[in-house]
Amino acid sequence: MKKGLTVKDLVTIGVFAAVYIVAMFLLGLMGMVPLLFLVWPLVNGAISGVIVMLFMAKVPKPWALFFFGIIPPLSMTLMGHSMVVFLHGVVVMALAQWIQSKGTYSSFACNTAANAVFSTWACGSLLQIFLWHDQYIALSSSMMGVEYTKTLEALITWPHMILVYLGALVGGVLGGFLGRAMLKKHFEKAGIV
Repeated sequence: MKKGLTVKDLVTIGVFAAVYIVAMFLLGLMGMVPLLFLVWPLVNGAISGVIVMLFMAKVPKPWALFFFGIIPPLSMTLMGHSMVVFLHGVVVMALAQWIQSKGTYSSFACNTAANAVFSTWACGSLLQIFLWHDQYIALSSSMMGVEYTKTLEALITWPHMILVYLGALVGGVLGGFLGRAMLKKHFEKAGIV
């Protein structure tokens, strides 16, 4: 197997990213209820984590997870969110890629830990309220209404953000185990089980 990314790997990254983005947006509908928006990173990590685990089994190469992982935050930024989401995503994906590399791309424990960290990129969408406050309030108000935005603003506090990050990490670990259970055949073929 070639060490560097091939054209086939880049196509696989694009396909998995498209599937991940569809799942992310479907799960994101739960954010229509402000309180559930704080739970979204956990749920996204648990359910979309299966997609990430399968991706890591399919393309166990340096930088594959990083490039795959920056596509969802980039898509959110291109759809109107701030650069906070993208920059947060870049930092998170670099850390997730590093963790995955420590297991030489075939360790279930390292891939699960990488998936847990990967899942925290979704927290960047909430982090905007602190780092891009006025613009985020204007964006949220125009998209979701003033009442929704006021409720969300009251819910997103630093202590709650710590819980959101912890929830995303837990969701990513759950996604790792759920992925292994659902995709055992693929993991065995890739030597990850």
